[in-house]
Amino acid sequence: MSVKHRLNCVKVSAAAIFMLFFQLAQSQTPFTEVGEKLVNAQRQLDGSAILLIYKEGKIIYQKSVGDFTVKTQAPIAGCSNWLTAALVMTFVDQGKLSLDDKVSKYLPIFSKYAKGYITIRDCLSHFSGIEADPIRISTMITNKKYATLEEEVNDFASKKEIQTNPGTEFRYSNTGLNIAGRVLEVLTRRGFEQLMQERITRPLMMRNTSFSSMAAVNPSGGAVSTASDYINFLSMILNKGMFNGKRILSEDAIAEMQKVRTTPALIKYAPKGTEGYNYGFGEWITSTDEKGNATVLACPGLFGTWAMVDKCRGYAFVVFTKGSLNEEKREVYLGIKEAIDELIPSTICK
Repeated sequence: MSVKHRLNCVKVSAAAIFMLFFQLAQSQTPFTEVGEKLVNAQRQLDGSAILLIYKEGKIIYQKSVGDFTVKTQAPIAGCSNWLTAALVMTFVDQGKLSLDDKVSKYLPIFSKYAKGYITIRDCLSHFSGIEADPIRISTMITNKKYATLEEEVNDFASKKEIQTNPGTEFRYSNTGLNIAGRVLEVLTRRGFEQLMQERITRPLMMRNTSFSSMAAVNPSGGAVSTASDYINFLSMILNKGMFNGKRILSEDAIAEMQKVRTTPALIKYAPKGTEGYNYGFGEWITSTDEKGNATVLACPGLFGTWAMVDKCRGYAFVVFTKGSLNEEKREVYLGIKEAIDELIPSTICK
């Protein structure tokens, strides 16, 4: 063998060893334990899920199991609340709507049936006082009997009883956010889905997110989305209303959404996956500081998707899946967050 040939072999071997070492180093990222938790929970997550972690303008970690990718579209149930509350707040930002406006100002039928004192604020925080059935998967997946949001909300006014005075008891349901969505339609004379596209999903580059339905649009729980889309929304929340250098919501609107609206005594019904949490506008508040300010926000979805924003550590994450949410899965998601927290220290809150 010639000297030249031997040197070439040595160079090739050295390059191969370097590439192998590089691949091993890359595979052992700081988030290895986080990814393992997702893998270990694959069966509990109905076989497929994807995790995205966002911090400082980029996705810092991504892991999938099964056949889910960042572009896999699935229903997000209660995570729709957050989107709808944000849409309403764009009108508040513009002065076109007040949180203290009574819904009867736009929907006179509510005054006709002695429900004229319900406000937009009550609707966004599930304090409307209107009786409602507990939210279950069986009712979410069956065909809705309403053809339009107008028809459904008119039934809320005319056929549902007032269970308690508005603003006095929290009951999680589809009622309040759907009333607020209908108010926007009357205010603008445009459909809810069109408004959502113009003000939220299109500016946030959420191309695969939609509230479109063969039946009535459902602002409370009817959206479909993807992991890559929803992390864009979470990044906007984390960045106080900014996305890619463009303001979507004012800082005041973001702060208003994150105010704690409940106490344990006020919560008369909440899904089991959210027990122990408080509520703002369209979002659950899982942790607060010593002054009672929200520090960790969440939206557990009935179909299993779970998203969180940690303001103290400056990150957001979403576990996107399609199945169902139960207490066992809640522990999976909280375990993932604990593992992330160990890697990302709190630098903002003191």
